[in-house]
Amino acid sequence: MATAPVVFLFDVDNTLLDNDRVTADLKQHLTHEVGPERQQRYWAIYEQLRAELGYADYLGALQRYRTEYPRDPRLLTVSRFLVNYPFANRLFPNSLDVLDQCKQWGKAVILSDGDVVFQPRKIERSGLFDAVDGNVLIYVHKEQELDDVAQQYPARQYVLVDDKLRILAAVKNPAADVSLERIGDLLNYDLKKLLEAARPA
Repeated sequence: MATAPVVFLFDVDNTLLDNDRVTADLKQHLTHEVGPERQQRYWAIYEQLRAELGYADYLGALQRYRTEYPRDPRLLTVSRFLVNYPFANRLFPNSLDVLDQCKQWGKAVILSDGDVVFQPRKIERSGLFDAVDGNVLIYVHKEQELDDVAQQYPARQYVLVDDKLRILAAVKNPAADVSLERIGDLLNYDLKKLLEAARPA
């Protein structure tokens, strides 16, 4: 595979897409369908599973929840809600414009943590899969897979766009080179300005 001049690696949740809003919508739906007590039980299972796996697994938590309430038919509405959720409506403003801009400078790649069913579904239904021409990598712990990222998408330089400081710190010390208030602010840069910001003074 040819080495690209620059590859842009984009996180999904709370970087390109407002996952906090997705979570709030799911909480509201759960409360409506199964009541506040069982809604809280679902989230307790979800947090336990996230601690075990190291990533969010909404469907896995629902499957585990089902073992506690095997005869609750309302679970089907919750799974349908998750699978058919309108993720495209939860993209942050200018997310697709930023990806289009970065594709003019180099290659844009989605680099995400997550499960192998729901996370790809989210990326596809949000329009992000098509926006990056199918260049999507999903790992359990993406910060531990940078050698594979480099093998899949070789480049002379990489730009990582992520909302989590722990990921940025794990990938590169010291702190992030450029901090943005929102994803759309990346449109205020040209490639030269962006790469110069990453060089030591």
